[in-house]
Amino acid sequence: MERTESESANGRRVVVIGGGVAGSLTSKLLQFDSDLTLIDPKEYFEITWASLRSMVEPSFAERSVINHKKYLQNGRVVTSPAVNITETDVVTADGLVFGYDYLVIATGHNDVLPKTRQEKLSQYQAEYEKIKSSESILIVGGGPSGVELAAEIAVDFPEKKVTIVHNGPRLLEFVGQKAADKAFDWMKSKRVEVILNQRVDLSSASDGNKTYRTSGGETVHADCHFLCTGKPLSSQWLKETVLKENLDGKGRLIVDEYLRVKGRKNVFAIGDITDVPVSV
Repeated sequence: MERTESESANGRRVVVIGGGVAGSLTSKLLQFDSDLTLIDPKEYFEITWASLRSMVEPSFAERSVINHKKYLQNGRVVTSPAVNITETDVVTADGLVFGYDYLVIATGHNDVLPKTRQEKLSQYQAEYEKIKSSESILIVGGGPSGVELAAEIAVDFPEKKVTIVHNGPRLLEFVGQKAADKAFDWMKSKRVEVILNQRVDLSSASDGNKTYRTSGGETVHADCHFLCTGKPLSSQWLKETVLKENLDGKGRLIVDEYLRVKGRKNVFAIGDITDVPVSV
């Protein structure tokens, strides 16, 4: 392993793990007040609420996918996942070791993303081409991502047949009934078919067969599908670190009112990785 030694004028070495919304904003705010290191498997930050729009309008991603180095003029960016945390250091998959005085963990949810900005832009272009060339589209999952993607496609490609299959009693289960009903009615007005309380066997459409079977015995014809179900927290790796005792039963880091990891003075956690309740 290669140790990277650095120290700012005020001696505060800050390491931020995770380059999503929370980690990137923290890094941007702290870059001139500390010796900052941002550790992220990818070289860019993405405005996530623009990602589904980019699937139907790839040029949109030119503005929403931003290299970390564009906004970090006074910090280093390490494009390698963190794999271990000790009382004093963070170790990356590349074998680099970064000492810290303060540590911020902002790894959010686990997702497989391209490493470079250009690869991400190319991915959006490929998804757009898939949507454009399909006459019928299946969306698995009726949460925020599934509903938004269905809406984006229905507005930009009204001629396409869109079907949502959701394993729950209503769309957008995390919000109130009134909002969920409004979403359902809007989908109906755009001729989006919504199938509730059922799952989809994605393997049922293998070998060129474009007909999917649901757990309720229904069939859905679709030229392509998009999986919009929830992703697990990116915390499994923390179970092998000094923070293993700071995780709750759901894999979230337990924090106090100052977002410090409980029992630690110099380790903070922010974003979805924490046990802070989300109010809707």
